[in-house]
Amino acid sequence: MEARFGRRRCRLGAQPPRGPRRRRCPGGDGVDRISGLNDDLLIQVLVRLRCAGAAARTSLLSRRWRYLWRHLPELFFRDIAPDALQAALAQVAIPKLSLLDIYAPLHFHIIMSVECIASLLHTAARLDPVEISIVARVSRSDELISVEVPSFARATSIRLHVGNLHLTLPAQGCEFPVLERLSIASPRGRFDTGALISRCPKLRVLEIGESLDTITVHSGTIEELLVTDGQLRGVDIVAPMLKKFTMRSSVHVDFTMSLLAPKVENLLWKCWPVFGHLFPRVAIDGSEMWCLNRLELKTEEMVFILVLDIGRPYSATHMRNLQEMFQFPNISVLELSVETRGHVYGAMALNLLRICNAIRRLKLVIEHRMFGRMDDEVCPSDCPCNQPQGWRSQNISLTSLTELEIENFKGRGHEVDFLKLLFRCAPLMNVTLKLASKVVLSSRGCKETNSIFKANPTAECHVYRKRGKEVIFT
Repeated sequence: MEARFGRRRCRLGAQPPRGPRRRRCPGGDGVDRISGLNDDLLIQVLVRLRCAGAAARTSLLSRRWRYLWRHLPELFFRDIAPDALQAALAQVAIPKLSLLDIYAPLHFHIIMSVECIASLLHTAARLDPVEISIVARVSRSDELISVEVPSFARATSIRLHVGNLHLTLPAQGCEFPVLERLSIASPRGRFDTGALISRCPKLRVLEIGESLDTITVHSGTIEELLVTDGQLRGVDIVAPMLKKFTMRSSVHVDFTMSLLAPKVENLLWKCWPVFGHLFPRVAIDGSEMWCLNRLELKTEEMVFILVLDIGRPYSATHMRNLQEMFQFPNISVLELSVETRGHVYGAMALNLLRICNAIRRLKLVIEHRMFGRMDDEVCPSDCPCNQPQGWRSQNISLTSLTELEIENFKGRGHEVDFLKLLFRCAPLMNVTLKLASKVVLSSRGCKETNSIFKANPTAECHVYRKRGKEVIFT
């Protein structure tokens, strides 16, 4: 039986080939003192190679090492053909492994069939490892084929990353009684997270990758949850012990969120809609003027920070409101990056402030030109961006807002009006304006801004040019 490890072919457990004798090291007496050690010590040496192929090749050194690889409690296989892998596992001489690690990632040339993956899982279950990791590329088919995941009675850690499959569980008898860490991903595949978690009574850490469905996590033991690289349609979480929740994924416009995790301390979400001209968009303020490009929610020093990247939609059809999709905690810091393209942003920002009315700090970055677009859009006097017309005179309670930073401030009329509104509705103490390029200090907008600062002497106000030099108004 041949197996490929790197560039050299070898037979696992075969007779060492004859060849020229090795030169003796200077000062050595040529005596093989290692092979005289007992099997247990030699096995400990081979385990540290972290490669079953390298362990098998030690038979080149001495026949004494010939079959020792078959007794290793920890087996690592890298870039090995499926047939050779199955044959090697059939030669394992110990009934239970401590660790089984098989790695044939997507960018390698090795592709496993569905039948091979199914057989591999059952072989792994027979070897009953404490830790198991299988990362493999699976051949694609027109339809998803179901593969059952067997029970791993002793496993405390499982990593299963295989694509193009519908991973299922037997109706009965499949349990993971001591499993504490689970990492599962199925690119272009499916798996039922809720059913899997229900059979893991001691699960503490869960990693889910490349899911295309709604993720359901109902667990009284999970403390850490990581969700990455998917196209999610929903998140349904009931986890009273959850302390760390990380989610980095695109979301469909029909995305729904239900989150009950009162002990979360470390939170990081990075989400963006599934992009494309034919995909519906996520509206920011209930209108068709603004859409979500990216959302980030995180915790820093025990406070929640919400970052929204906002732009103009490609299409106004089938839009859905942001607040219908996401369930936000009490936000302390709100950061908005807005691609205005010449439009008025005050009404939209005011609606967001109503949602996040407990913020302490607001940062607003005005992006006039993004994604290679060089021209602003025409903004007529009756443009929807300026609706409702009376937004400038509205009042909202922002009793906690004390810090304000606006970047790329041009001093246009609507920008000055928004600044006046914030001073009227919030007890601002620290205000920083960073001017856009080519802003003239003698312009009407800058003069009005200076007047606003003078009318609010309790606030510490600073204005900076584009390159960072502070401006002193006279």
